[in-house]
Amino acid sequence: MTAPIRIAVTGGAGQIAYSLLFRIGNGEVFGPQQPVVLQILEIPPAMEALRGVVMELQDSAQPLLQDIIISDDPNIAFKDANWAILVGGMPRGPGMARSDLIAANGPIFVAQGKALSACAADDIRVLVVANPCNSNCLVAKANAPDIPPDRFFAMTRLDENRARSQLAQKAGVQVSDVSKIAIWGNHSSTQFPNFEHALIKGEPAESIIGDRVWLEKAFMSTVQDRGAAIISARGKSSAASAANAALDSIRSLIHPTPAGEWFSAGIPSDGNPYGIADGLVYSFPLRSDSDGNVEIIEGLELSEYALGKIRATEAELKAEREAISDLL
Repeated sequence: MTAPIRIAVTGGAGQIAYSLLFRIGNGEVFGPQQPVVLQILEIPPAMEALRGVVMELQDSAQPLLQDIIISDDPNIAFKDANWAILVGGMPRGPGMARSDLIAANGPIFVAQGKALSACAADDIRVLVVANPCNSNCLVAKANAPDIPPDRFFAMTRLDENRARSQLAQKAGVQVSDVSKIAIWGNHSSTQFPNFEHALIKGEPAESIIGDRVWLEKAFMSTVQDRGAAIISARGKSSAASAANAALDSIRSLIHPTPAGEWFSAGIPSDGNPYGIADGLVYSFPLRSDSDGNVEIIEGLELSEYALGKIRATEAELKAEREAISDLL
């Protein structure tokens, strides 16, 4: 039998983890022949709830799920992990400024970065889901000196999926008809869902939509503020869609990107071809070689409009980096 791979998931009793753990165990992500071991981290007050999740995982009788390890110690949860999906973090409370959220989450990702560096497998790759994911990813990477920086990714795939869905709805087509939509920058309201290179059934989205004002206004604001709209509607933040995007991200990393396609994720910005400042975790259009190694899509022509959006989200990421400079 194929040796199992070890998948560490943090925040294991939370809504997002609840939506993704079972899908990892059933082979949906790593394949129908690949056994997995789930190594789940929670904070001490949530351990009893996590035990309930484990009972359900056991009761699902998934043949590929070889073992489940739970702990409130990241050194145990990350031991020999091949993948780490960092879902758990401090949620944003009422009236909390984004800068306060960044400061509150920083120490969590300092500890997790150090534990990953000390305990994870040599081929570890890390996907940060917990918000603010770009800055949390930057902190974890900075505190994991034994892990190559290009093993860290911040999840902007949820934004990409939202953008594809909005374009498909506007054009009256299926989501599968939309391609080449990428998220640039931060997973925040400054992100740039770049519709200028997007295609609908192989044709420029802008010509198919035929409404530049809608693209610049309603489309942009809907994608940028979708998380807040979901909280307003259901009283809780995105869970199932966030879990789905995390699994989409991993699938895109472990399978070769089809010719002419790309996907979005935040990666270390150092040496990028678009002049974004080094030392950030910035989302670009990417392609993968199927081994979790990515490269930025080069040579895209960017309009003055696009450049303005790209620089605005870069400025926000610089400000966030300044707010956590003592943790880097």
